[in-house]
Amino acid sequence: MPESKQDMNNNQSFTPYQETSGEEYMSNNQLDHFRKILQDWKQDLMEEVDRTVKNLKEEASNFADPADRATQEEEFSLELRTRDRERKLIKKINETLTSIEEDDYGYCEACGIEIGIRRLEARPTATMCVDCKSLAEIKEKQIGG
Repeated sequence: MPESKQDMNNNQSFTPYQETSGEEYMSNNQLDHFRKILQDWKQDLMEEVDRTVKNLKEEASNFADPADRATQEEEFSLELRTRDRERKLIKKINETLTSIEEDDYGYCEACGIEIGIRRLEARPTATMCVDCKSLAEIKEKQIGG
């Protein structure tokens, strides 16, 4: 499941980037801005993983009642699925940080145009511009359904 704005908005320290007049796209200041967003987001996710491990250890009980045991197992299962999605998101964040270091960040992997500051703030791991992403989703729906 792709990350959502909800995930991004969990980072309370986020401040929209204010471009200066004549500033070049993906300037060092912009790259630093996105690097910080991604690193903070990754840190939040890693802390959530640590909390999950701690909760699973603390809450693990061997209930005598099968219904209680089943409820606990279902809660653990949901928690682990969420963490698995977050693990995949951390991998994507790491890939995005690498693209920043390699000066590939901020440009559509399909057509090469600028993705745009606001789109990247909404979805810092975006690799496609809105038009190419929309086309890809339409193609995916046609093939998949």
